[in-house]
Amino acid sequence: MRSGVRLGVDVGRARIGVARSDLHGMLATPVETVARATDGTADIDRLAEICGELDCTEIVVGLPLSLSGGSTPSTDDAVSFAQRVAAATAIPVRMIDERLTTVSAQAALHTSGRAVKGSRPVIDQIAAVILLQHALDSEASTGNPPGIAASELGPESTGGLP
Repeated sequence: MRSGVRLGVDVGRARIGVARSDLHGMLATPVETVARATDGTADIDRLAEICGELDCTEIVVGLPLSLSGGSTPSTDDAVSFAQRVAAATAIPVRMIDERLTTVSAQAALHTSGRAVKGSRPVIDQIAAVILLQHALDSEASTGNPPGIAASELGPESTGGLP
């Protein structure tokens, strides 16, 4: 298992959930929810700032595929976002399948007794924790970095995603 803090990012249209790992890459915890910038780069600037504060070695961005594994407009948006983050931070960015992470986050919140309504920022952070923990667990079990490098994906290209 590679050491170093990883940042988990769940990209949405309105908000971005952010999680981090410990230095040993074993446990994911929530960090914050960043508002998605509609014009400009305030969201990417904030992620770069968080990476600097935490001395991140890698960023893991969720890749929202359809249930059948195909590309959607959200997939293309996430790939574009991940590539812009990679360019802005010069930190390796990997993308990992995030199907059903938001559903799992909502279920976890409901199970804990919190109302899902009005908890969207928390749900985004929990979804980022779930996706990052999945990436950490995958790497621990296989010995290989999870998902695929964002630089290997082009627009509308999700073929060959591990």
